[in-house]
Amino acid sequence: MQVEALKAFVIEKLEDIKGRDITILDIAKKSGFADYMIVCSGNSNRHVKSIAQSVAIECRAKGIEPLGIEGNDVGEWALVDLSSVIVHVMTDEIRDRYQLEELWN
Repeated sequence: MQVEALKAFVIEKLEDIKGRDITILDIAKKSGFADYMIVCSGNSNRHVKSIAQSVAIECRAKGIEPLGIEGNDVGEWALVDLSSVIVHVMTDEIRDRYQLEELWN
């Protein structure tokens, strides 16, 4: 799957499972490890875990194996590494604390 198609697919899946405040950051010129970073919020730790797991499952169903899934044990901040697209799912409190959007802009 091409990068733009993967980005659109992930966004669709995040919306399907009610990920909130989805932000897409184009980091291709700032990073050597990915083209896009997608950040979204979940309503609770359980919701954060569910969103990350759902994205990974849906990607596997399309033949895209995540390189890694981190932080899904606690659920405050989960990361799904899809190589060219990195997905961060956080609770509101963690998202406010680390402000990834500000860091990468």
